[in-house]
Amino acid sequence: MSLKKLLVTGSTLLVATLTLSACGNSNAKSTNKPAAKQVLNWSLPSELATLDSALVPEMGSADMINNAMEGLFRIKNNHAEPGLATKTKVSKDGLTYTMTLRKNAKWSNGDPVTAHDFVYAWHRAVDPKNAAPGSYLYSGIKNADAIIAGKMAPDTLGVKANGDHELVVELEQQLPYFKLLMGDIRFFPQDQKAVEKYGSKFGLSADTTVYNGPFVLKGWTGSNLNWKLVKNQNYWDKKHVKMDTINFKVNKSTTTSYNLYQANKVDFTTLSAEQSKQLSKTPGYRPLHQARTTYIEYNLRKKEFHNKKVRQALSYAIDRKYLAKNVAGGGAVPLTNFVPKGLAKFKGKDFADLAATKVGVTYNKRLAQKLLKEGLSELGEDHFEFTLLGRDDETAKKETEFIQSQIEQTLPQVKVVTRNIPGKVIITQASKGDFDAQLTGWLADFADPINFLDVETKANFTNMGDYDSAEYNELVSAAKTTDALNEPKRFEDMVKAAKLLNEDQPVVPLLQDGIPEMLRPTVHDMVQNSAGITNNFKEVYVTE
Repeated sequence: MSLKKLLVTGSTLLVATLTLSACGNSNAKSTNKPAAKQVLNWSLPSELATLDSALVPEMGSADMINNAMEGLFRIKNNHAEPGLATKTKVSKDGLTYTMTLRKNAKWSNGDPVTAHDFVYAWHRAVDPKNAAPGSYLYSGIKNADAIIAGKMAPDTLGVKANGDHELVVELEQQLPYFKLLMGDIRFFPQDQKAVEKYGSKFGLSADTTVYNGPFVLKGWTGSNLNWKLVKNQNYWDKKHVKMDTINFKVNKSTTTSYNLYQANKVDFTTLSAEQSKQLSKTPGYRPLHQARTTYIEYNLRKKEFHNKKVRQALSYAIDRKYLAKNVAGGGAVPLTNFVPKGLAKFKGKDFADLAATKVGVTYNKRLAQKLLKEGLSELGEDHFEFTLLGRDDETAKKETEFIQSQIEQTLPQVKVVTRNIPGKVIITQASKGDFDAQLTGWLADFADPINFLDVETKANFTNMGDYDSAEYNELVSAAKTTDALNEPKRFEDMVKAAKLLNEDQPVVPLLQDGIPEMLRPTVHDMVQNSAGITNNFKEVYVTE
């Protein structure tokens, strides 16, 4: 669940961006001559959930929205480039942004894109009745936190339209990453007329959505596993859009998708761990290293998981090194902190190293058994059972099976039932608290530790396990507000919060993901950002 951008502050923040321009395999050799038909065939591992940019809960849908719609800025190579904003003026105190918008931007239904569309979309995103998963990103904009908490009305948010082509945003605190944040899909505009026309069906199919980006989406009914992006003839910058059509098909088996790749029926596929081992030296293979993590989230409403010793015992029972090397996709590495490595540095040290603890991050059978015995004794129990939810793609199935086996072999008192179902079903259940534990993940919106730490604060929608630590909430809040401009104190707050989270183990950090991929060498100028929305198809083209 997760969605994602680069923050540049006074500290050194490192996020690698992978730009794929001419990588592929030996099945096809590229020439410099553009193909007569600019068509791309893309394999995906999971289905879409929604095209509603205000309410999107996961990355697959976010990728489609990012290419079919556009906000104030576009993120390319971790830099904010002009989107709909042509000019940005910042007040001396850094708390007011005034942006001039393009006058030639249109929605796919012919409506003009105006500043009012931003105001409308942002009001929807922070309205607590909509429970938007990304509403936390608005923190720092005037009144956002109070609105999300239900203490103020959505129309008091610090955003207003001065006519059709000027947008003014008021902040409660300086946000050094403001432009990059504005490139996130959760800040995209929405056509009020279209949203009200389609009502509860808005965004749930290609035909009940309108678009203002490089492409329009066609053929998605809301439940089918294939659709396409087609060049948007109403897009203001269509001259730089080279692809005519990008066909997408969901293949939950990487065996199937790689077979299609070999048969030249798809131009891109992700790979399994086994495939990545076999193909790691093949031209066209490369892992996409992202600020993306895989972790287990416990539902702390379940009494066994409310016990910290039980949570720690389960964490010690999992061999992350084996999981990364032999089960997960190629390029994955063991995760020993909720905040991944390579996301941020402070005074020359990686944040993940600064926040490292020894609790629950390595496999330790003896300690796992000791802690479980003590925890169950405190609960007056001698065994328990729980269900672990995971997505129904091939990799997730293998990961949940491995976790089940590890826990049951290490801790015979625990029975684990695995249930692999579509991702959007998991999101629906988990958001209602209807789960024991889920294998889930997070991809950075922007490259700052706060983007991970904020996930587990009490008020955050993504905190579906109901973790609630007053000390943790206070530390994260201070890093975002009172200490936001005091870099040493801010990092101190975040390090303390990360250590506390690791010791409490409401979430079990498992892997920092590396996604092994194959991209045909005839595909050029494909940009994949490690933080933020991954795929940017705007300038992609294919050669013969």
